[in-house]
Amino acid sequence: MRLNECSVGKKLKILKLHADETLKHRLISFGIMKHAVIELIGEAPRKKTIEIKVGNMQVALRAQEAKMIEVEEI
Repeated sequence: MRLNECSVGKKLKILKLHADETLKHRLISFGIMKHAVIELIGEAPRKKTIEIKVGNMQVALRAQEAKMIEVEEI
């Protein structure tokens, strides 16, 4: 499933990034990479942005970016 399809409060493991190289490098700089464990901690109305926790850092992603992140629930 894709990150934008998940519910708040779920812990997730990243399986694959389907982004172009530029976005992939930006996501990796935040620790958003294959096998990383993240937690979906919030979302804006209509899911235009979502907030995730990666390690001790909180990151906000646009819905289009979240669609490019394949995850599984853990």
